[in-house]
Amino acid sequence: MIAVKLRKLSKVTNSFPTSGQFDAVAIIDVQELIEIKEVANQIQKISGVERTETLVEVQ
Repeated sequence: MIAVKLRKLSKVTNSFPTSGQFDAVAIIDVQELIEIKEVANQIQKISGVERTETLVEVQ
């Protein structure tokens, strides 16, 4: 299951399966925006991941 594999990545603080357009969501915590790209690259290497979409919470 992809959500379980996502939890193994160092910057992922939570992940869970979903129904609908996407199979899973990963919540990540980074200090710098450039880190988002690094995590996205790691996620794209997971077997079964076909594409990703990134949404940023601005605080």
